[in-house]
Amino acid sequence: MTNPLSSLQFLGPVLELNDARPVLNEIGLSYARYNLSLNAGECALIQCRDLQQASLFTDICSGLAPIGEGRVRCLGLEWKDLEDRRASALRGRIGRIFQGNEWIELYPMQMNILWQRLYHSKTSLNELIKEAVKLSIRFGLPGLPTQLPGKLSSLDLRRAEYVRAFMGNPSLMLLEEPVTIEPSELYDAFLGELTAVRERGCAVIWISSDASVWKDYEQSDMQKFRLSDSGLITMRG
Repeated sequence: MTNPLSSLQFLGPVLELNDARPVLNEIGLSYARYNLSLNAGECALIQCRDLQQASLFTDICSGLAPIGEGRVRCLGLEWKDLEDRRASALRGRIGRIFQGNEWIELYPMQMNILWQRLYHSKTSLNELIKEAVKLSIRFGLPGLPTQLPGKLSSLDLRRAEYVRAFMGNPSLMLLEEPVTIEPSELYDAFLGELTAVRERGCAVIWISSDASVWKDYEQSDMQKFRLSDSGLITMRG
């Protein structure tokens, strides 16, 4: 399927939450008003020690969790106004790293990695494989993995998750606990690729329970928040 949004040119915020409030007692996220505006190339750093809250917040950002009030827009399009096909196409512009195991155990890794791009892009399979191989090597794999997920180590699964998330020149990345400082080679490769996609205009939300993990990446102009039972709170300094 060709993504009907693949040629979209948009100059406003890539992601915008305007007084967005979850449906009361429905999804488990604090019943607060969430506000955030993220332009192309910007990175928001969010500290959150509750893993469930972090996932639910990224679900709201990607239109997978309902809101009862306010607005959530991605590339200027309001999630709740989109019919299923258009919402699915818009999610094709998002790269996401999940906290848990998001692999289909019965599918070999190359299908797990390529499936979203195959579904949302008109790029040929050969071109997708070439991109996936380059990213795999960049993140320390010998090539595009072809085993079942259960045959890979947890570290190689994380490498493969990076390949899947960074493929296809995403417009928005939603990163839940994406990286640890060790091993340093993978940490450096992750930061390098993150910088590269931001330079191409990708907006990034990076959520971590430990703020020290981004100490080598944080810049003074980045938005910083704490996500907790009180909602999304701006951090100063």
